[in-house]
Amino acid sequence: MTNPTFGEKEANVEYVTRYGVYAVIPDEKKEKIILVQAPNGAWFLPGGEIEEGENHQTALGRYLGQADEYFYSRHRDTHFYNPAYLYEVTSFQEVQKPLEDFNQLAWFPVEEAIETLKRGSHKWGIQAWKNTLKA
Repeated sequence: MTNPTFGEKEANVEYVTRYGVYAVIPDEKKEKIILVQAPNGAWFLPGGEIEEGENHQTALGRYLGQADEYFYSRHRDTHFYNPAYLYEVTSFQEVQKPLEDFNQLAWFPVEEAIETLKRGSHKWGIQAWKNTLKA
């Protein structure tokens, strides 16, 4: 089975691979999803690049799947190939203050979260999570 792919892979462009792990974090009633707003105003699922020494499979929760995405970052002036591993976080607690203080967090109703997200792979992650609720 192939992973869903978002964005267009352009010919003659060198892509930097940036593996990422992202979380669908619902509220207790599974009516809202928490999103992170970057300084540029775009909204994303919580998560980010897998750093050296990190293991995404034990980092979060129930695995939802992988979605691949190609995109250009104006901020970094780089084309990225972003394999995104998506999980549902079933419980969490704050163990420390965030290392980055420039992102904002907000809860969104599920459908509004899907509409608000910038990345297609993140939208797919919430849809994959919604499909597990029906099973």
